[in-house]
Amino acid sequence: MEFNVFCDETLPDLFTTSKESDKKLLIGSLWIEAELREEIKQDIKKLRQEHNAWGEIKWSKVSASKEAFYLDLIDLFFSYGMQVRFRCIAVDPRQVNWSYHGNDKELGFYKFYFFVLDKWIKDFNEYSIFCDAKVNRDMSRLNKLHEILENSNRNSNIQRVQALPSKEVVLIQLSDLLLGAASSRINNIGHSNTAKINLLDRLEKHLGHKIEPTNKGENKFNVFVINLGGGW
Repeated sequence: MEFNVFCDETLPDLFTTSKESDKKLLIGSLWIEAELREEIKQDIKKLRQEHNAWGEIKWSKVSASKEAFYLDLIDLFFSYGMQVRFRCIAVDPRQVNWSYHGNDKELGFYKFYFFVLDKWIKDFNEYSIFCDAKVNRDMSRLNKLHEILENSNRNSNIQRVQALPSKEVVLIQLSDLLLGAASSRINNIGHSNTAKINLLDRLEKHLGHKIEPTNKGENKFNVFVINLGGGW
């Protein structure tokens, strides 16, 4: 089968700031059966028309005036069952030993990108991976990520790892929305924004539990908090 994967990240500045924080950086990925890509985009377009919601879809833009639209987006994600899935990892920058990455924080960031993707790549499938475009010091980062994913998954076809501007790619935007919800719970972020609270409640109602670290067998909404401190 062929799959499209749409990736985004939240709080990436935690890897570059000199200020210590108790927050975690999250990298998220939305996995879609490729044949459904245009259908889902059309479904989202219909919701935009119904709710007159034409701006960029982002967790940071969830508001009371667009609450019904965002709730319908959550319902849409779950309506596709296992044909559309989400996986994210959370990393505590305070646990990262940068010497393992040659003291190159940008390199370390893309190594964690590998971890969010590699576990869900299966033999005999084809994958196209689309990441939110960002300015890298080393312009070869995505090419290297592509190469390493290929070497790690020799029985799969990694067709491309490509950067695209999220403002133009609605499925990266949907990944941002789900990732923002996950970050809220993993980072214990409180909200006075009632629309965000209701969105979290709707998502967790579908899941049947709070958004929290999941076991590796969770295939719809997988959340992996990396423990770099060792131990059990």
